[in-house]
Formats: sequence, structure tokens, C-alpha cells
Amino acid sequence: MTEAFEYRLGVDGGGSGTRVCLSDADGRPLARAEGGPSALSRGVPQAWSAVNQVVASAFAQAGLPPVPPARCAIGLGLSGVHNADWAEAFRAADPGYARLRLATDGYTTLLGAHGGLPGVIVALGTGSIGEALYPDGSHREAGGWGYPSGDEASGAWLGQRAAQYAQMALDGRLAATPLTRAVLKHVGGDWQAMMAWNGRATPTLFAQLAPLVVANGRRDSLAAELLRQAGRDAWSIAKALDPDESLPTALCGGLGQALRDWLPPEFAARLSAPRGDACAGALLLLAA
Repeated sequence: MTEAFEYRLGVDGGGSGTRVCLSDADGRPLARAEGGPSALSRGVPQAWSAVNQVVASAFAQAGLPPVPPARCAIGLGLSGVHNADWAEAFRAADPGYARLRLATDGYTTLLGAHGGLPGVIVALGTGSIGEALYPDGSHREAGGWGYPSGDEASGAWLGQRAAQYAQMALDGRLAATPLTRAVLKHVGGDWQAMMAWNGRATPTLFAQLAPLVVANGRRDSLAAELLRQAGRDAWSIAKALDPDESLPTALCGGLGQALRDWLPPEFAARLSAPRGDACAGALLLLAA
């Protein structure tokens, strides 16, 4: 039986927030909205609560009254879908959408960046991952192993190393630099504050230090080398997915643009701008 619906919803959800794009059944854009996090690691009830709130906000921004899920199709790219148990529980809690398609936020970023066509992305945010869609329709990932054993070139990776340098400077094992002083100021200004901050640090907190690395890249050799290494790591992810460099490649995520000046020139030269974002990719899920 063909599913009938009046509206399409594309959802991009992660640990930092949720974004929803709303269109009519023919794909004409109506509104966009943002709200709180919907990563599955926060629990399925929390994820659905966040999605529902942002969906309601999107309809309100479009000047429409609340619309029952049965009149909508929803495509979701969510952090945590790799966990099969979480994904199954999320689907089981579906409030009754006419059509529901679920994928990782990395895959919807890939679809959005290349308009559903073959290509490669390296997505850099709090974490990092590479994704590729091949001409035969197959799909592969590289990286994305998670902090602390993976997530090279990510905000968490940069921030953890910046914190380590600040700790070494406090010990006297390293001369203080603009980067280490900026990190120390951020966490509270002294040894005790650094110790307390370090004790509660998470990937999200470490990622909050990444802008300090970027801001000091031109005047601090420690920051510059971290950024160059991040650029090399991003390239290695892309090369693992497309060794002969035959596919269009896009650098995505909140940290992607900030890292552009620190990429190996050969990598930077072959990058193309993303066509669309993960919300657009989530809408493309509904075409399948």
C-alpha cells in the first residue's frame, strides 16, 4: 500500500542540537527550526521528545497548526543509530508517522553534500567520520570510532591535546604559549581549576577548546602543528574511502570550514562545496 502524506520532515539530530526542515509533499520548502539534542545516547524518550519539539516549532514557523504524524513522512539522521538496539527502540517508539526512514547523521550528511549522488565526505565536529557513496550504490565509512580511541581531526581531539599542553605548561614540562594560556584562562585560571575541569571533561567539553586552537594557529607553533595534523588526518580518512581520488569530496561539519587553511594543499585542491546539509540529506532518505 502506498503511504499518503501531506508534509515531509528532514531531521538532523546529534549531541549538540536538532535541526528540522519542513516541506510539503511535493518537496517545496516551508520552514526550518532548531532545538535541543536528540542523540540516541541520551535515551530514546529524550531523542523523541527533542524531535517532537523541533518538529512542532517548524510547523509553527510555517504558520501551520500542529499536524498529526500520520499526515507526515519523516527522515531522520541521528547520532547513535550505529547502535542497533538504540535504533530498534527508536523505531519502536514511532508515534505513527506515515513513513519513517532512519539513518546515521553521517549518512544523511553524505546524501546532502552530494545531492544523493556518489561522493565522499569528511565530517568534522565534536567527533569525526568519513562516508562514501559509490556509483554501484554501495556505502562505506572510515573513522568514526569515537573518543578517545578515534575521532582524529575532531573538536574533541584538538581540545584534548590543547588541554594536555596546558597541563604540561602548568607542570613546567613545557614553556607557556598563547594557546596554553588561553586554555588555562578558559578552565578557570589556575592549577586547581584545571584539575577540577579535567576531572569532569567530556568530548563536548574538550571540543569547546578547539576554537582556542584555531584562534592561536597563526601565532603559536603548538596550535599550528595540531591544526596541520588534523588536516593530515582528515585527508587520510578521505584517501581510505577513495584511494584513486575519483569521487567528489566535501569537508563538512562545524570544524570543517575552520580547518580549510590547514589542509594539505593536494587535499584542499580537490574539495568541492557541499550542495546541501544533513537536513537536506534526511529528506532524501524519503525518496528511497
